[in-house]
Amino acid sequence: MNTKPATATVDFGKSAVSRYIQLATLFKRRIESGQWPVGSQIPTVDELAIECGVARATIRQALDQLEKENLIERFRAKGTFVRSRPQEALWCAVATDWSGLLRPSHDARIEILTDQRDRDLPDLPYMIGNAAPKYRHLNRRHWREGKPFLLTELYIDERLSDRITQNDLETKTALRLVADVPGVEIVDAQQTLTIRSADMDMAKALDIAINAPVAFVYRRAVDQTGTAVLVAEGVYRGDVVRFDVKLR
Repeated sequence: MNTKPATATVDFGKSAVSRYIQLATLFKRRIESGQWPVGSQIPTVDELAIECGVARATIRQALDQLEKENLIERFRAKGTFVRSRPQEALWCAVATDWSGLLRPSHDARIEILTDQRDRDLPDLPYMIGNAAPKYRHLNRRHWREGKPFLLTELYIDERLSDRITQNDLETKTALRLVADVPGVEIVDAQQTLTIRSADMDMAKALDIAINAPVAFVYRRAVDQTGTAVLVAEGVYRGDVVRFDVKLR
């Protein structure tokens, strides 16, 4: 028996995120919350289109996304049924304390995409400290369970490069890369979080839909000389990341 749809029309506001992505997120929440239990039949495309105030093609796109993630199953002449609940977002729990930020994600693998030396630091947001003369510029991709969950872009003070090994680059978090260098004392650090949507390149690299939600985390670290020894940006898949904030 179909789950009775709500009567209120979904308000999409002025979000840049595609409507079908917003709807896919909404439907996933219904499955996750138990409103659409595993094994139950969900409303028809026509019913969802009326409820959400969108075209049937948009509903089909949203359901295509859920089917791709093995959350629903469609049967000709029978309807669409919930197959499983969304995977709990535990691939990566992003810490907000200093010690937590130094710990790598459990069972994560780091892939180095690019590694360039003696680069100038571009004009980047949320800067603290003074720029070093030159930087080592790296792009890395983090994997877990065979799937990518994080893209990182790092600028590390070039003068520290000879004290950072290849193994360090493939195993350590951005902040640990500089914090572990002998003689470097981190006296100031900043982390800034923003929520955006994935562009074409991000979507391809993280194996997600274009305009899917992603979390941007900017990290800056300043040493005892006042130099910004690390300027980093991370882009996390919104469906597999969790941010824990300790209030007391």
